[in-house]
Amino acid sequence: MDGTEAGGRPRGSGHRTVPHTADLRVEAWSETAERCITEAVRGAVESFADLSGAAAVAEREFEVTAPTDEDLLVSVLDEAVYRLDADGEIPLETAVGPIRATGGLRAATVRCRMADAARTPLIGAVPKAVSLHDLRLRGDSGGWTCAVTLDV
Repeated sequence: MDGTEAGGRPRGSGHRTVPHTADLRVEAWSETAERCITEAVRGAVESFADLSGAAAVAEREFEVTAPTDEDLLVSVLDEAVYRLDADGEIPLETAVGPIRATGGLRAATVRCRMADAARTPLIGAVPKAVSLHDLRLRGDSGGWTCAVTLDV
């Protein structure tokens, strides 16, 4: 066995970056949409920051709402990019609460333990924005997968 399920999806939860011209492309997978989004955030952060020695300096909680699951993924990543730019903080750990249907929208509470960007070694290009091009978040009987491109 090679660690993948039928259809080529890796088992369990995880993420990877894949080659993409002048941008950052992250793919993630997990058994739930919430964990898949969490993995996408982790993959994005690990592409530019060495978290191995990072310590949490703050905890943040925020609510995201969006018309679709894919837009919810974008909202969570947008918040991570914003926190880095505005507050100098990098998500060290992210937990996306259960996704709820609220008045035609999707909503979730997100909790992040944040590291100080000034004390975290940067090892790659820092994302500036989330692209809507080729955005994907889908689930089936085998779990959830997502793919997102970040402008760097």
